[in-house]
Amino acid sequence: MIWGITLIFLSIIAVPSLLLSKKPDAKELLAKIEPYQGWIGLIFCIWGVWGIISMVLNIGWLSTFPIRWTVYLAGNIVEAALGFMLGFGMINQLLLSKNEAAKEKANKLRAKLAPKQGKLGVLGLIIGAAMIILAFLPY
Repeated sequence: MIWGITLIFLSIIAVPSLLLSKKPDAKELLAKIEPYQGWIGLIFCIWGVWGIISMVLNIGWLSTFPIRWTVYLAGNIVEAALGFMLGFGMINQLLLSKNEAAKEKANKLRAKLAPKQGKLGVLGLIIGAAMIILAFLPY
């Protein structure tokens, strides 16, 4: 369930225009979070990559719980992608500052993902909700 909650939280941060259209006074809250956006993105990127690794290590679930495994894998991929996009500046500063080739590849990846941030955010909300629902269903 924590995976779904964190994905929904990250998606809300990633798609502020969607939140602002529904609740205009949310701008103050988003302004408070903005200075920490890089760190939040970095942590969620690592969390998403760890989730992808966990799902690969638990590939046995695919034969027993195929829907749950697929939803969790998709959620972790979206979480890693949104985390990368939000934490790009921090990742660039901390991890890629000494390697120009890696920095160039990261910039290309960011250029490909940036136009899709809104769609990924909405997808993250949907998958996060599905992850929470699946957490309550019996095996």
